[in-house]
Amino acid sequence: MLLFATNAVATPGTAIVSSWRTNTTHFHPRFSVSSAVEGLGFPAFLPKEVENIKDPSARKLASRIQRLQVTVGSSGDCIMSSCVKPLSSTQSTPTTSPLVLLHGFDSSCLEWRYTLPRLEEAGLEAWAVDVLGWGFSDLDDNSLGCSLQVEKLVLIDASVYVEGTGSMATLPKAVAYAGVSLLKSVMLRLFVNVLAFEKLPLSTSIDWMNIGRLHCMYDWWADATVNFMSSGGYDVACLIPKINQKTLIIWGEDDKIISSKLGVRLHCELPNAIIRQIPNCGHIPHVEKPDSVARLIKEFVQDQEDCSRKEAQLVSSLQ
Repeated sequence: MLLFATNAVATPGTAIVSSWRTNTTHFHPRFSVSSAVEGLGFPAFLPKEVENIKDPSARKLASRIQRLQVTVGSSGDCIMSSCVKPLSSTQSTPTTSPLVLLHGFDSSCLEWRYTLPRLEEAGLEAWAVDVLGWGFSDLDDNSLGCSLQVEKLVLIDASVYVEGTGSMATLPKAVAYAGVSLLKSVMLRLFVNVLAFEKLPLSTSIDWMNIGRLHCMYDWWADATVNFMSSGGYDVACLIPKINQKTLIIWGEDDKIISSKLGVRLHCELPNAIIRQIPNCGHIPHVEKPDSVARLIKEFVQDQEDCSRKEAQLVSSLQ
């Protein structure tokens, strides 16, 4: 199924599949390459500006980023996609599934710098995966988007009612690149922090801005973002009623970017969903309130495991 370009976490079924338009990409975690050696700093493929980041959690997660070989479509061509792998994989069982953590618009796996460690402490197997075209992948062919075959969904302040990129799809290339340059600018990124977070100290806002725009330092970032704009983006609102997987909606009550009223609307339109709103929290709960987000995800996953365990016990008793 299609997983929109939103802040989201999903428990996958079999393989992870990422795609944009006609391209299909198969993700093979067993082909692991290009990572930092433990204790020796950051992976060489990260932009050099990573050294300017002060946040200990962001620095620690950045040191764990790896590039994995991804086969594109039936041609056999490969690209190097980036992600943070679990510290130790748990053995797959009928009642446990790994979590795939996806970042939001124009961001990276570093969004999960606070929540992913908490999920690991809870004993969950979590993968923070960069959406192709953003994050820290090595792209020759620019593509954006991701789709997953999943058992359950967690949507966090999800932008599911945006109708594509609108008039930006028809902008002249020069104007589009000028707009993308603005998107990368320090002042705009600091302004977004003001909207996304409540009462953030200036020093923290600057550091979080550096974290949020680190992936923009790659030469291909502007091309990928302009291609996304020109493609028309995504429009998935019509697909919402077709999602039958059990879904947890998490929303910051004080979100100034996407109103919490849209979270309530999403809850009403999804056939099999529950909603949990986090008070005193803005647009990115997994950064602002990681303890609350990790607890909600853990409870959601454990609820599935308890149900599966009871079903297995029932089947066993009938045999």
